[in-house]
Amino acid sequence: MALENLEPKVVFHYFEELTKIPHGTYNTKEISDYCVNFAKDLGLEYMQDETNNVIIKKAGTKGYENAEPIIIQGHLDMVCEKIPGSAHDFTKDPLDVYEEDGMVQARGTTLGGDDGIAIAYAMAILASDDLEHPPIEAVFTVDEEEGMGGANAIDLSVLKGRMLLNLDSDVEGTIVAGCEGGYENVIRIPIEREEKEGTLISICIGGLKGGHSGLEIHEQHGNSNKLMGRLLMTLAAEDVDFSLVEFNGGSKPNVITSLTEGKIILCPELVQKAKEVIQECEEVMKEEFGQDEPDLTITVSEEAGQKVNAMTKESTKKTVFLVTATPDGVQCFSRNIKGLVETSLNLGIAKTEEKQVTAVYRVRSAVQSKKTNMKKVLAMWAEYLGGTPLVEGEYPAWAYKTDSKIRPIVVDTYKELFGKEPIVTTIHAGLECGLFAGKLKGLDCVSIGPEMLSIHSPNEKLSVASTQRTWELLKGILKNCK
Repeated sequence: MALENLEPKVVFHYFEELTKIPHGTYNTKEISDYCVNFAKDLGLEYMQDETNNVIIKKAGTKGYENAEPIIIQGHLDMVCEKIPGSAHDFTKDPLDVYEEDGMVQARGTTLGGDDGIAIAYAMAILASDDLEHPPIEAVFTVDEEEGMGGANAIDLSVLKGRMLLNLDSDVEGTIVAGCEGGYENVIRIPIEREEKEGTLISICIGGLKGGHSGLEIHEQHGNSNKLMGRLLMTLAAEDVDFSLVEFNGGSKPNVITSLTEGKIILCPELVQKAKEVIQECEEVMKEEFGQDEPDLTITVSEEAGQKVNAMTKESTKKTVFLVTATPDGVQCFSRNIKGLVETSLNLGIAKTEEKQVTAVYRVRSAVQSKKTNMKKVLAMWAEYLGGTPLVEGEYPAWAYKTDSKIRPIVVDTYKELFGKEPIVTTIHAGLECGLFAGKLKGLDCVSIGPEMLSIHSPNEKLSVASTQRTWELLKGILKNCK
């Protein structure tokens, strides 16, 4: 056990057990069954639905038997990202976790601290025999990372509690009391192909940081899909006559794309000029990003005398136009909370097929009218290019509750333990609290969690010390909920 000596031991024990079970989005049956067996072994009441959501209940300890139940909530699925060249298979391989310099990581892959640490905290509470706490209703949802499918499907009528501790935050000392809503916007445009002969050039833009398309969108990490579009646009502007064969980047709409691969075909006489333009683009992009993207690289390989089924000139132009001209990144900041992103979108996936090109955007906004407006904007782009828009997995914003009962308990407990005021804020990321509030009238939510870095990327890190402090905070909150 790589994490067995880390404190709190009980939390890291369950966290490491979870990392042994493949649990990417839509692949949650095994980890859901693990949670059910955990409840059975402890003799706890449990429910498991067809979606693989799990609810586990535990009675309050002595003196808390008649207290209002507390709902503890996290999600079972993780974002599956790995470094280029990794042979890791997220459908069957355990994560290779380790601790270094006070941080828990996974070799070459995402860690799943988002949101495995929440499940580990909840299991540690459910398994305890010495913690003081009110009745616990632990809710483990699935498929949060792509459309919040579990939260959409779950039946919460079995819950008695109306105070919810969501454990899906990643900044210690910050109490989240609201979040934006969002959806995935898919644009599909038809393309035509024809046989082309010439030199096939493969281009790869990689080495970018990637990251969470909500929490890190303001940091302006490079999006390799957008950069590839810019590179191809530059080739065309420099009179390099080419036809696009492939354009593929990204696998998750909520991840800032860090690797995109493209293939073009052109006449041999233009190969050298194309390579010079590409090299110049790389130099310009590196200069623009500076130390923010130190590992940005553009690699090129060529195969002469190729005959391929490439896009027509018109389809090539439409595809480059789509990935280059559609909006991406921060659209506006909040007028109420300084520095908080209000509306953004991320071109997370771009892929070419035989007869169509698909672009998938994760749109986020705290303002419903601006979410609606972005649907119209992307629909206009789709229509202009002869394609179709589709909105999927929409979830509501979680509004700040002025008369919260649980938030003062969390704030006061934090001050008691650490001698300072926590930050209370809303965030530009999707949490399931909005969906839960829509299902349970009068629900009162806050979200907390330990410090994590670079979530949704292979550089994801979980702070050991912060995990310990957040465990003390969580225990204190439960003790104070009489």
